[in-house]
Amino acid sequence: MPDEPLELGEIALSDWHAHTDKMAEVGFLTIARRLPSLIGQAMRMAWGASPRDTMATISLNLLGGVFTAFGLLATTGVLTALFSDGPTPDRVMAALPSLALVGAAAVVRTIMQSGAGWAESRLTPQIARLTEERLYGLTSRVELVSYDDPEFHDALERARGRGVVTADWVVSAAVDVVTAAVGIVAAAGVLGVLHPVLLPLLLLAVLPDAWAAVRNARMRYSTMYGLIPARRRKWIIGELLADREPAAEVRSFTMRGFLLRMYDAVAKAEQDVLLKLARRQTFAGLVGQALGGLGTALVYVALGVLLALGAIPLAVAGTAVLAIRSGQGSLSSLMYATNRLYEQGLYFTDFLEFCADAERRLIAPRPAAVPERFQRITAENLSFTYPGADEPALRDVSIEIKQGEVIAFVGENGSGKTTLAKILAGLYEPDTGAVHWDDTDLKQINPEDLRRRTAVIAQDHTRWPLTARYNITMGTDKGDPALHSAAAVAGADEVIADLPHGYRTLLDRRFKDGHELSGGQWQRIAVARGFHREADLLICDEPTAALDARAEHALFERIRSHSDGRTVLLITHRLASVRYADRIYVLDHGKVAEQGDHETLLALDGLYADLYTLQASAYR
Repeated sequence: MPDEPLELGEIALSDWHAHTDKMAEVGFLTIARRLPSLIGQAMRMAWGASPRDTMATISLNLLGGVFTAFGLLATTGVLTALFSDGPTPDRVMAALPSLALVGAAAVVRTIMQSGAGWAESRLTPQIARLTEERLYGLTSRVELVSYDDPEFHDALERARGRGVVTADWVVSAAVDVVTAAVGIVAAAGVLGVLHPVLLPLLLLAVLPDAWAAVRNARMRYSTMYGLIPARRRKWIIGELLADREPAAEVRSFTMRGFLLRMYDAVAKAEQDVLLKLARRQTFAGLVGQALGGLGTALVYVALGVLLALGAIPLAVAGTAVLAIRSGQGSLSSLMYATNRLYEQGLYFTDFLEFCADAERRLIAPRPAAVPERFQRITAENLSFTYPGADEPALRDVSIEIKQGEVIAFVGENGSGKTTLAKILAGLYEPDTGAVHWDDTDLKQINPEDLRRRTAVIAQDHTRWPLTARYNITMGTDKGDPALHSAAAVAGADEVIADLPHGYRTLLDRRFKDGHELSGGQWQRIAVARGFHREADLLICDEPTAALDARAEHALFERIRSHSDGRTVLLITHRLASVRYADRIYVLDHGKVAEQGDHETLLALDGLYADLYTLQASAYR
């Protein structure tokens, strides 16, 4: 139905535009009041990245302003000589020394500005690197439970999405503000030296332009803010029309015409708003130019009056005109840079606040060392609640795992199996209770040291965009024999044998010569990753979820044979796989409901027996 009304709906702002509403509401005075703080933050960041380049950028910009003022003052000498009495050749010769000073000042100013630009261009990549390293250094160290905190996650998205990007922009804008302010001060200083009454003329000349610039900027900013949802929707529809992932369904469901109609509807609405903005900006520009022309006319009238009264000589008036023009240019740059600095400063503040919060979430250094070997792992009275959750995920849980045992956690979804396993692996810390390796409390151990002694084969394993070798070794290469052994135990050697470059094959099709694996093949790589670690405690969390029945049976046989002398914790919904476990813990709503071996639990005729019977009946 080509004439059917389209339901475009609403779409929220992205994190990239999180503070645009604030910018649309505040005035220039509010922005100006916050400038010192923003400039201070930017300069501290720049100093941390490179003190030398920061000092060079600031000092060379200041020197450029000094030579700008010097050149304007030297211009007075040139004009004085040219406007004096006498033959023209004599006047030109008299003006040459001052003209040489003007030229020298211009050359030095250009060199200073070029040097400042070079130093700033060196500073920008160093700031970007510093902020990225700081962000990712913190995000990779905070406690894992932080990622389950919605407030932390939202703050991370803001800091990562735009906060990091704006760090070098903030420094650049701060430098532009300082440079423009130096230019205005230079112009004002020249006018003050020439004659104090000339200073008000600078304000008279620049205020109309300032009003017009602010008016146009706020008008455009408010319009762009209103268009953000429409532009985001247009971008999303464009992705549906051009991306690879939805391409098959766009064609199979003949969605092309419908999507193009939606795109055109949004694009036309955007076009109408922009046309209205162009009309309003043109009118505001005409008013600003008229006021600017009136201000300029008043400046010339005032200069004429001063000349007529003999308050200033003609040469001074000429220099004043040049200084006022220079001040107008600097003011235009100041208005733009100030607006940009305030906007980027909001996102930069998000980055700084996130870093401060992340640093509070880091685990303090701990003195105890992980035992070389353990005879048993005990968890006593563990309780744990996820951030923002109303109910605890674990309630007063106590278990025991002896060295060399195969232990299984079973239970329905949400019973707390994975949460308990993550606590045993040192990924979470319990709210109450304690986990001991023999007599050592894990709260006294550096989590990094503990994690090197454990291996987790997760159901939702990461598909790393690395080579097959690195997907197994994870940066801890122990040589080819260990690599091949782990791959063979997991059945990943069969997968790698079919890859075009073997272990050197990049497992990501987005890159040149990259190769993609099926879900089951990725599962075997993840299992090999866990075996390669040769950890004291191997945790297998639904390790066969993506495998077919034959591959699943083979993998469990390998796990049983590989576990000889090792401690294995198995989490699975497929109860036939845990029949040979030394002990089975049945979890229900965060509590240990039953424990024992397979035969004991069947004899109890409780939850385990009920779940096992249900699964077994499906195969009859």
